[in-house]
Amino acid sequence: MIDKIKQKWKRYKFSHATPSERGMMLHHHYMPGHYKVGVGCEFLTTTVPFGSEPYLIEIGNYVRITSGVKFCTHDGGMWVLRHNGMLENADYFGRIKIEDNVHIGWDSIIMPGVTIGKNTVIGVGSIVTKDIPPNSVAVGSPARVIKSIDEYYEKYKDRVDFVKNLSCAEKEQYLLRKFHIK
Repeated sequence: MIDKIKQKWKRYKFSHATPSERGMMLHHHYMPGHYKVGVGCEFLTTTVPFGSEPYLIEIGNYVRITSGVKFCTHDGGMWVLRHNGMLENADYFGRIKIEDNVHIGWDSIIMPGVTIGKNTVIGVGSIVTKDIPPNSVAVGSPARVIKSIDEYYEKYKDRVDFVKNLSCAEKEQYLLRKFHIK
């Protein structure tokens, strides 16, 4: 009973930490599981998204996992085959590897056996069913590479707002002025 209370307290503390603190907590194996999380990661989710086989997932350094992202290390569809007597007691598993400096957008799903290369952006709602090469932007269902990270940079380099050093109130005022909102 005491162990259950301790685990609930850890989950509570995880859900109330900042995204960077969550990454640090996972890097230091604060939550139960045999997962690998690098340094400088951010988890913009209040729950650990590692699924039923966290030991099959490896997260590199400076990876950002946004809200709703799911890691799927096995094929749940095997259930149908098992119940049809076709592959009794069988399951299919695959490792998931996220290399360094990757951003995974809201509600994306990473399927078994996938590696996402370094310096990659995975767009919102993508379903990643195969490896994504380094230095890519991939989107869709199934996710496909739509441009290189260099093309992404070229698209936005003259259109960005440098607001990361501003407070929330300062950013709000800046954006209200920029978009002429009163």
